[in-house]
Amino acid sequence: MALLTFLGWALRWEALWWEALRWEALWGEALLGGDMESALINAVAVLVIACPCALGLATPTAIMVATGTAARHGILIKDAVALEHAHGVKLVAFDKTGTLTLGEPSVTAVETAGLGVDDAVRLAAALQAGSEHPLARAVAARATGLGGLAAVEGFRALPGLGVEGVVSGRALLLGNGRLMIQRGIETTGLDHAAAELIAGGATLSWLAEAGDARRALAVIAFGDAPRPTARLAIDALRALGIRTVMLTGDNAAAAAKIASAVGVDEVLADLAPADKTAAIRRLQQAHGVVAMVGDGVNDAPALAAADVGIAMGTGTDVAMETAGVTLMRADPRLAAASIELSRAAYAKIRQNLFWAFVYNVIGVPLAAFGLLSPIVAGAAMAFSSVSVISNSLLLRRWKPDLGDNR
Repeated sequence: MALLTFLGWALRWEALWWEALRWEALWGEALLGGDMESALINAVAVLVIACPCALGLATPTAIMVATGTAARHGILIKDAVALEHAHGVKLVAFDKTGTLTLGEPSVTAVETAGLGVDDAVRLAAALQAGSEHPLARAVAARATGLGGLAAVEGFRALPGLGVEGVVSGRALLLGNGRLMIQRGIETTGLDHAAAELIAGGATLSWLAEAGDARRALAVIAFGDAPRPTARLAIDALRALGIRTVMLTGDNAAAAAKIASAVGVDEVLADLAPADKTAAIRRLQQAHGVVAMVGDGVNDAPALAAADVGIAMGTGTDVAMETAGVTLMRADPRLAAASIELSRAAYAKIRQNLFWAFVYNVIGVPLAAFGLLSPIVAGAAMAFSSVSVISNSLLLRRWKPDLGDNR
């Protein structure tokens, strides 16, 4: 455009029209007899007004301001790509324990077969003494005051299933029903009690001997309350037009009880870690952009598979390392807030690009026709950059709507 502007002002068009067929006209002064001063000034004005500073600043300034604003409100955005993708989220998948629930389960019942209740609790507590799992902490709390615990040998975590080890010379398993089926454990003596506990919405762990006997020794029931803010989080997402799904390794009855309390649209229960990842893939195919909110080691593969991974700051290091967004408070409402902020940032980016283009669309023709001096063009170009930055800084005024009138 600058070159065309220069030629438009520098050439003597009447000479070009009448003498174009004369060879010497192409080399003489006939063609370059126009207003050379105006040609240079207007060409420079076009170059100045077309400087792409505003276009280059449009996206990074909005993202940078949004990231800082999010941090002030307890949302740590580690990956700018996650912030950019979050505006298009159509579905949010939640883990249950520690995400939609308090993650502080307690032992509500212990049923045994051929073993005292206290003995079963001591064995279960000793087997998982080194575990940080919420259910392990609940058993440890239940074992308080029952005396010293025996040391565990050969401890091994079984992702999505439970744990195994040797306590006082007995090879033991502690885990969910899938583990019992996988290891061929006989559970007949406790099946009726387990069915009643499940019907009541309890989460179960089975204690079993893994040696030659291969029989269940006890079934331990746990209860966990939903987070007080979980319902508000689901309502906020629904207001944004986003569907919600719960992905959990817990049994269907326990998952349905929590889902009903918090208002989740859909429940997928009895999922192993690999099943959660596969579920995320299916949800992406069905709904488009999917976010995953979780806090545990078992959630890490699903967090990585989701378009936007959101980890609870009170969860495991693995989950926080995998996710692009970390909620610094154990409040699922911040998941909805992060998506709301992403939409606000995306809107600012579009506004910034619009204004940057408007300056060029208006300014370049004015400069080309000699109606804009380089000085004014430079001021306009600088003002366009300032306007883009100022518009991005308006994101600092954003505050999350947590739905509690605070």
